Amino acid sequence: MAQASVHGGKHGPPADALVIFGITGDLAKKMTLKALYDLVENDTLQVPVIGIARNDWSDEDLHQHARDAVETLAKEKGEEIDDGAFKRFTELLTYVPGDYTDDETYKRLKEKLSGAKHPVFYLEIPPSLFATVVEYLGKADLTKDARVVIEKPFGHDLKSAIELNDQIHEVLDENQIYRIDHFLGKEPVQDITYLRFANSLFEPIWNRRYVESVQITMAEDFGVDDRGSFYDPVGALRDVVQNHLLQTLALVAMEPPSAGADPDPIRDSKLDLFKAIPDINPNRYVRGQYEGYRKIEGVDPKSSTETFVALRLEIQNWRWSGVPFFIRAGKELAERVTEVRVILQNPPPIGIGGGPMPATDEIVVRIDPDPGTSILLEAKQTGEEALRRVHLDLLFQQQFGDQPGPYERLLADAMAGNQQRFAREDMVIETWRIVEPLIDNPCDLETYRKGSWGPEGASNLLHGYGGWRRPWVPEQPLEAVGAG
Repeated sequence: MAQASVHGGKHGPPADALVIFGITGDLAKKMTLKALYDLVENDTLQVPVIGIARNDWSDEDLHQHARDAVETLAKEKGEEIDDGAFKRFTELLTYVPGDYTDDETYKRLKEKLSGAKHPVFYLEIPPSLFATVVEYLGKADLTKDARVVIEKPFGHDLKSAIELNDQIHEVLDENQIYRIDHFLGKEPVQDITYLRFANSLFEPIWNRRYVESVQITMAEDFGVDDRGSFYDPVGALRDVVQNHLLQTLALVAMEPPSAGADPDPIRDSKLDLFKAIPDINPNRYVRGQYEGYRKIEGVDPKSSTETFVALRLEIQNWRWSGVPFFIRAGKELAERVTEVRVILQNPPPIGIGGGPMPATDEIVVRIDPDPGTSILLEAKQTGEEALRRVHLDLLFQQQFGDQPGPYERLLADAMAGNQQRFAREDMVIETWRIVEPLIDNPCDLETYRKGSWGPEGASNLLHGYGGWRRPWVPEQPLEAVGAG
């Protein structure tokens, strides 16, 4: 199991306690508890972990809940639970029952913290409670030298994001706030930065002179299922584009981070990139809803919520002027895959191989599942005077072994006081500003069938750019161009 460091280093003093609001909820069950167990197993988490929720549970109830959650996820990955490691985990894990709006809850929490000077509070709770819990933590005098990790969504539009920031800043400084986006904890997302800037092979061509277009796809082959009541007020644009995919785009397109005195170079580079993106044109936006969505429990029978979005945006700076960036994301699509594809300019006709027009070279970073990278090139067909498409593939797990999961890494970062992989206030405001026209003036909703690649209108966005590429499937023949 790979390790994630929780050492403070230059980032600040390491945390001496972790408090999780909403520890009995779905996110903790599916992600957080297993991440905490992994950190304990690697001996990188050794501080008290205090769970808070409304459930009238004992410490033993929480321990059993954690055991069930960790075992379920471990079995899915073919792993075995280390009983010794889990025992160490339960020795750190205690529970405080109570209402989030009851002063007594915070009094009991303060007693449990036993004078911890640098606690981390992680809010795995509904967004409507973020500001309330921060206010109560402040009233209980628990926020001095503390860090507060806040789950997404951070607001539901530009206005609400600004209001939430203002409310939280009444209690916390910006350097105490960690807006978590688990996408930024994924190893292949971080690999984008290193692929670009650590290799002189790529950086000279990573601009408008050589790049024709960029495609970012986040496809899921499953639907909303039992999450209808949560998903219906949100939709695909708010759920994954404003946060996950715009953050990914920033890593693909930002300028090199400064090596000078800038204390926050990567996030400053990302902010500059967001500022160079104009508000998205609603005429370059497609919304879709899969057949049968309105019949799901918790979904409005007349819902106009999108389960698929596709859009085209531009970046108005020297590096990217004139290069279109295409994003698509949706549920009940043909495959489950997230990838970034950089498509280079077409070379001119050549006097070999019968004089064909060579296909464009492409660089693919596959984020999920089976992370890796592939470079598509032209080569000579064996025994013929003709071109043949080849691809050079690298699967990260084969090369590097297991890596920390996103929550394991991000919780370790929060404990260490490292904000690099968390969204900053000004970045959140800019991303909401970019998508605001699509929220205010949504286009008509198109219906698409399950197992397809979304509504027909999505293909029209790429007119003149060869259509959506078929996502790369590692260890299988990879087609350069194919309608999705």
